[in-house]
Amino acid sequence: FPFAMATLGKRHTEGEEGAGSGALIVSESKRQRTTNGDAGNQLVRVDDKGVRRLSSLDAPIMCCEGHSAEIFTMKFSPDGSCFASGSFDKQIFLWNVQGECENISVLKGHKNAVLELHWTTDGSHIVSASPDQTVRIWDVESAVQVKKWDEHQSFVNSCCPARRGSPLFVSGSDDGTAKVWDQRRKKSLHTCQEKYQVTSVAFSDQTDLVFAAGLENVVNVWDMRNYKIQYALEGHTDTITGMSLSHDGSYLLTNSMDNTLRIWDVRPFATGNERCTKVLSGHRHGFEKNLIKCGWSKDDAKVTTGSSDALVNIWDVKEGQLKYRLPGHTGSVNEAVFHPKENIIGSCSTDKKIFLGEVDI
Repeated sequence: FPFAMATLGKRHTEGEEGAGSGALIVSESKRQRTTNGDAGNQLVRVDDKGVRRLSSLDAPIMCCEGHSAEIFTMKFSPDGSCFASGSFDKQIFLWNVQGECENISVLKGHKNAVLELHWTTDGSHIVSASPDQTVRIWDVESAVQVKKWDEHQSFVNSCCPARRGSPLFVSGSDDGTAKVWDQRRKKSLHTCQEKYQVTSVAFSDQTDLVFAAGLENVVNVWDMRNYKIQYALEGHTDTITGMSLSHDGSYLLTNSMDNTLRIWDVRPFATGNERCTKVLSGHRHGFEKNLIKCGWSKDDAKVTTGSSDALVNIWDVKEGQLKYRLPGHTGSVNEAVFHPKENIIGSCSTDKKIFLGEVDI
């Protein structure tokens, strides 16, 4: 494998007002104790230097290095034991979350950058999209490519697997299409033809709808029963770069180059202007025009996105307020993701680094 390592790092947190509170990074400790926290029966871990810990990470912040070029995407596995990262170096790295966050595997095969990746629900496979005009499926345990699809006629910007039911996934491309695939078949099941390039796609919770967005500045919602547009989510004024469905399946989060995040109610009974429930701001899209992703916390109470100003941003959904702006990176943060079980947030950047950090959410 290429040289890859994890080191202890230091990062400060800033509140909405910009008042920073230093985060002390301590040496790795093998001796830790737990006490009953103030909030309910939640356990608070305290290391041998008396520092309150919020996760099982070896240190409050871990920095993972190994990619030789910009990192565009990262995702935690469903069980939270490891995470995957995709880079301009054409490779997907798998990393441990525990211990020293070692690089445990490298998936090679793409002929161009890896722009987006997702784990399947059972954690056994990874779906990836690339400008090499392909979508690929990888077996995590054996670290090999299982299948490749090359029907797209231009860059593939986005992909997303179904949460339940048949092993379907959807991809979006600069050729103006969103294609629905079955992992068991060689050809796509259907093609949703859009007017412009598609930069982000997602499935609904029940896999009965496909969300497709891009240069048109709207999210078109395709009905999987007749493959027609059921409705459109209008409000953004520039290209939509990323989207994420809440864990309960009720809300869709979208990020746009208009420097806003929007939360949409995608439940069947919501209509018209009622669908946009929140507009969040504070992050930036820069001259790089990267497809910056967004995501939800495990309880859907917080949302996060990267930013071209090298900060990780976290908002409180109910209050609609920017709660944290986390520095540390030296380049555009292209994706930030919450851990599925612990109070950990991961971020990847054009500075070729990945940070895992504890955050009190």
